[in-house]
Amino acid sequence: MTAQAPSPSKKLWLLITVSALGYFVDVFDLLLFMVVRKKSLLDLGVADADTLAVGLRLFNWQMFGILLGGFVWGIVGDKRGRLSVLFGSIILYSAANLANGFAHSVTTYEVCRFIAGFGLAGELGAGVTLVSECMSSERRGLGSMMIATVGVPGAIFAAWVGQNPRFDWHTAYIIGGCMGLLLLLLRVGLYESGLYDSVRRSGVARGSLSLLFRTPARIYRFLLSIFTGLPAYLVIGILIGLAPEFGAAMHLNQVPEAGTAITWAYAGLTLGGLLCCGLSQLIRRRRAALVIFHLLSLASILVYLYWKPTDLTGYYSRCFLAGVGVGYWALMVTNAAEQFGTNLRATVTTAVPNVVRGAQIPISWAFGMARAQLGIIDGAAVVGIGCVLIAIIAVSLSRETFGRSLDFLEE
Repeated sequence: MTAQAPSPSKKLWLLITVSALGYFVDVFDLLLFMVVRKKSLLDLGVADADTLAVGLRLFNWQMFGILLGGFVWGIVGDKRGRLSVLFGSIILYSAANLANGFAHSVTTYEVCRFIAGFGLAGELGAGVTLVSECMSSERRGLGSMMIATVGVPGAIFAAWVGQNPRFDWHTAYIIGGCMGLLLLLLRVGLYESGLYDSVRRSGVARGSLSLLFRTPARIYRFLLSIFTGLPAYLVIGILIGLAPEFGAAMHLNQVPEAGTAITWAYAGLTLGGLLCCGLSQLIRRRRAALVIFHLLSLASILVYLYWKPTDLTGYYSRCFLAGVGVGYWALMVTNAAEQFGTNLRATVTTAVPNVVRGAQIPISWAFGMARAQLGIIDGAAVVGIGCVLIAIIAVSLSRETFGRSLDFLEE
C-alpha cells in the first residue's frame, strides 16, 4: 500500500517549522561566540587586556566565512535547489561546532569559526526563499514573521547555555552542533519549491554571479537590498556585543554581561519582528514598514548611547529597545527575495543577509577609527547614524514588492 502524500497545507507548515527551527540554530551559533568570547579566550591563555582585540579578530573570521558562504550557498540554491542548501549548510556548520567543542588553541578556534560561518550562511536565505515561493503573494510576510518569531529566540538560548555554570564553553559549542544534526532529521520530509522546479526543467540560466552582475540595474537592486539591513549589525555586533565595554564607558557600578545584553536585545528583536511584519501586512507596504523601523532604530541607538542608565536594569531595558528597532530583519530578507526572479532568488536571498552580517567587518573598522578620534560613545553614535541614514535612503529607492507575484525570471 502506497503512503499518502502530505497535503499542501501540511507540507507548508512543515516547511515553515523546519525553516524557523533552522534559523533558531543559526542564531544560536552566530551569537554563542559573543556570549563565551571572553571566558573562552581567557581559558585559551589570551591575556585579559587582549580579549577584545582577539575576540574581534575571531568574530571577523566568522563574518568572513558568512560573507563568502552567502554567495556560494546562494548559487548552489539556484543551480541545485533550495533543499540542497538546507541539507548541506546544516551538515557543515554542525560539524564545525562539534570540532569547536574540542578546540584548544586560538588558531583552531579561528578555523572553526570560519567554517561554521561559511556553513551558517545558507540557512536563512534558503528557508525564506522556499517559504516565499510556496506561499501566496498576500501572505508571504506572515511566513517570514513565523520564521523570525521562532528563530530569533535562539540567541536567548545561546545566552542561557553560554552563561550556565553547568556548561563550559566547549560543551556549549557541542550542544549547538548536536542541535543541528537533530534538525537534519526533520528535513527529510521537505519538498522542493514548485516555482524552482519549473525553472529547472526549462533550462534557463540560473544561479551565477555573472547573471547577478550582468546589468547595472540588477547590481543597483542588489546593493539597495544590502544597504537596507546595515543598522542591524551595528546594533548587535557593536552596541550589544561589546556590552561590558559600553557599560564601563557609562560608569555603571556593575559591568553588564554580554550574554544578558544579548538575551534582552533578542527578546526585543522577536517583538520587533512580529510588529514589523505585522505592520507590513496591515498597511500592505514593505517600504513604509521598513522606514518606520529604521527611524525607531535610530531613536533606540541614541537612547542607548546618550540616555545614561543608573543601573543594570536600565541598561538592559535599552538593549531591549535597541532590539525592537532592528526587528525589521525578517522583512528585509523577504523584501530581498521579492526583488529578484526565480532563477536568481536563492542567490540574492542567501547573499543579502550574509553580506549584511559580513558588513560587521567594515562597520567594526569604521567604529575603531571613530572610537579612536571621538571615544566609544560618540564614535558609535556617528557610525550608527550613518548606517541608519544609508538604510533609509536604500529603502526609499527600492521597489515596493508587497503582493508581487514571484513567478518571473531575470533575463
